[in-house]
Amino acid sequence: MSRPVTSEIPTGPVPVPGAVSALAGGDTVTPVWRNELGGLTFRLGGGNDGTRYVKWIAAGTPEIDLPGEAERLAWARRWATVPRVVGQGADTEGTWLVTAAVPGRSAVDPHWTADPATAAAAIGRGLRLLHDALPVDRCPFDWSIARRLARADERIAGGEGPADRFSEHRHLDLAEARARIGEPPAVDRLVVCHGDACAPNTLLHDEGTFAAHVDLGSLGVADRWADLAVAAWSTEWNYGPGYDGIVYDAYGITPDRDRIAYYRLLWDMA
Repeated sequence: MSRPVTSEIPTGPVPVPGAVSALAGGDTVTPVWRNELGGLTFRLGGGNDGTRYVKWIAAGTPEIDLPGEAERLAWARRWATVPRVVGQGADTEGTWLVTAAVPGRSAVDPHWTADPATAAAAIGRGLRLLHDALPVDRCPFDWSIARRLARADERIAGGEGPADRFSEHRHLDLAEARARIGEPPAVDRLVVCHGDACAPNTLLHDEGTFAAHVDLGSLGVADRWADLAVAAWSTEWNYGPGYDGIVYDAYGITPDRDRIAYYRLLWDMA
């Protein structure tokens, strides 16, 4: 079993930040997502500007870089289906990013959690489309192991340990876990990775085909297994066991157990 995933669709009242209310004007404001760091996403609809989404994160949350995500979205839109940035800003309470809606439902929408095999296949196909479309030699963004190891060391210095990890890794003491991520496997294929290829960040058309990718705040060049290992892992968190193989099959690749194990531990530590 994995540790509980605290990112979720809100089920109770959600306070609406002042900036989001101001952006909405007379539009309806609907909270649609809360991430594990407390960041919120709202849907704004019903007005003349069409449906928009606002991501908001409280001031002083360095793990989420919304201006950086805006840059990545603008770059990736030349080759892939991702949201169009329509605004961004910050005040003393937080930072926000406004994007136009793109067609499709999240792979964790109830429509798709009731049909996880279809959703898992779309996740795999969509990831392959992204990796094949985005040009590595033109990408200015980095998601390298070196960068992620530096983040892991920051977390270790901040006191995070085995109790903060997924259950698959809690048997590793800190020194052993750090040693393992310090010995990466050889690169299989460099691609422009999504950076957070978990199931909620893939959108599907109602007929079950891949529609779009969202939440590209960590997009950058890395081995494709950095995305693949976590995309398949996330099907267990969201649908239950038994769907990871569908992701690999739909992507068109044979599971590489060593790389999968490495990149899942790196994800957990970093």
